Amino acid sequence: MEGVLNNSIHNNLRVFFLLSSLLALTSFASLTTAKTHNHDFVVQETKVTRLCKTRNSITVNGQFPGPTLEVNNGDTLVIHVTNKARYNVTIHWHGVRQMTTAWADGPEFITQCPIRPGGSYTYRFTISGQEGTLWWHAHSSWLRATVYGAIVIHPQEGYTYPFPKPDCESVIMLGEWWDANPMDVISEATRTGSGPNISDAFTINGQPGDLYKCSSQGLLM
Repeated sequence: MEGVLNNSIHNNLRVFFLLSSLLALTSFASLTTAKTHNHDFVVQETKVTRLCKTRNSITVNGQFPGPTLEVNNGDTLVIHVTNKARYNVTIHWHGVRQMTTAWADGPEFITQCPIRPGGSYTYRFTISGQEGTLWWHAHSSWLRATVYGAIVIHPQEGYTYPFPKPDCESVIMLGEWWDANPMDVISEATRTGSGPNISDAFTINGQPGDLYKCSSQGLLM
């Protein structure tokens, strides 16, 4: 009986070590294909023209909307943020699971102090078990009205989406535009206790639709 038990234990140990080795090899293969993406985000004032009016908007790298980030599942993002605007700012990676990197999540005064004007901060986190399109945006007051962009997460290299590949892919971001400074809009709403003014236009990828005046002038100046 003792010999049978010993053989059973040894067999179970062999299976355990075999499974452990396979998992280790799988993890190693994932690590070898994963990449680290470095990006510089400069938060700054930029002249933007919409609806026949030009105003200084807070943008990232002078773009409205900001740059689209493309990664694969398992990749690491390193974002160096420099704040050249006159407001405090943080960046939130909306929908990204921050399982072991809560300090990179971005909500102001919750997971980090704001990045003050003239300051900088580096976000570092790994995309784990996610595919699809998410977005990033400022998480300080209403800077998110103009400081935002997309995060496109492709499957890990060697894998595909669980559906046929589409003929084409396009990022569509819905937003709003105020002729006034969004920071002034929310400040006035806070002062009066009433809701913020209705936005002057709805936008698709930062552009007002054809039903708005001067929609053809919606170019970054």
